[in-house]
Amino acid sequence: MELKKYFREHEGLGILSTADPKGRVNAAVYAKPHVIDKDRVAFIMADKLTRANVEKNPYAAYLFREEGAGYKGVRLYLKRQAEYKDEDFVRQICNIAYPSEHCSPGVLKGAAVLSFKVEKILPLIGDGKKE
Repeated sequence: MELKKYFREHEGLGILSTADPKGRVNAAVYAKPHVIDKDRVAFIMADKLTRANVEKNPYAAYLFREEGAGYKGVRLYLKRQAEYKDEDFVRQICNIAYPSEHCSPGVLKGAAVLSFKVEKILPLIGDGKKE
């Protein structure tokens, strides 16, 4: 699946799920990922629970449900690779997809760009295997 094309062509709701080192799970609404290449995506993260979890436990799952009837979408299984805290870089990445008011220094204060390796892609429903 070509993720860059998929996320460009579909609107919907995204949920990023993480867990702390003790396995306590958190799920948060997240925008579509910034697709770096076929194997990597990135998210802008505030300095909150989701980011704290992936700093200690690098694994996450991103569920994206497409708008419309039925249950169409994808699940991405991710492993954290890097974190970029440079404010100019965070703002630059933000400006790629969002209006400038969402990318102001006040809104992005303390935010970072975290990149993830995409380890597996599955459809929203099922295991992706044809019966």
